[in-house]
Amino acid sequence: MKICTTNSSDMISAIRRYGVEIASLCVAVVIWQLTAPYVTRGNFTLPGFTDVLASFYSLWDVMLTDAATSLLHFGIGMAAGMCVAIPLGVGMGWFQVIDRIFDPIVEILRPIPPLAWIPFAIAFIGLTHTSAGTIVFIGAVFPILINTYQGFRNVPKVLIEAAMVLGCTRNYDLIRKVAFPSAIPDIATGIRVAMGVAWMCVVAAEMFGVSTTGIGYKISHWVHFYRMDHVMAYMLLLGFIALFIDRVFRFLVDERLSRWRKGVVA
Repeated sequence: MKICTTNSSDMISAIRRYGVEIASLCVAVVIWQLTAPYVTRGNFTLPGFTDVLASFYSLWDVMLTDAATSLLHFGIGMAAGMCVAIPLGVGMGWFQVIDRIFDPIVEILRPIPPLAWIPFAIAFIGLTHTSAGTIVFIGAVFPILINTYQGFRNVPKVLIEAAMVLGCTRNYDLIRKVAFPSAIPDIATGIRVAMGVAWMCVVAAEMFGVSTTGIGYKISHWVHFYRMDHVMAYMLLLGFIALFIDRVFRFLVDERLSRWRKGVVA
């Protein structure tokens, strides 16, 4: 009886905690289902929620393959972006000479949309996973770079002075033990922003012909056949994957990398 009572109380507390979120999703689904038959434009009709569920059921095996391809493109671009942006942001934020060298180059390249690089990616790399990953890299590298740079610029001077008084005088030690931990929230923010931009670049690159597989390619493919139920299914798949990645990343940052900050906030 005690076990049953515990399970019931846990369920009630979970409902109380997430009740608003669950209710809002249910209301949105009901509104979607009721209004879908009345939203049409030419040959295109907004699919209802039940139609999209049917598409998930009929395409789930193909969708897994397409999701794996898009995740590969996403992973290539994000990994390359972090490997380039974080060290460069650290150098620009900590050393004035490096900042003066790279700042003009970054400010010239940063406003160029990632999609503008698609012709170059196709011409020099071809229709490969690396080509799609390159477009994702261009979209992801600058948010990480700017936030890393800002995080190192905003390291409290009192922390650096205190560390130097305690014998931490080398730049390497100051960066590793003082500046980097202090800049983690800014770096994490940059990575989160970059992940959102990266997913947009994945879809756009696949839709514009950099890849012949993936979620973006299939969205463009099913539009030509007027299968908006399949299109909506792939769009929701993209959203669920992005939500899962974001939640995992936030857990790793909050519970692993930034756990020490909880004591400061408390």
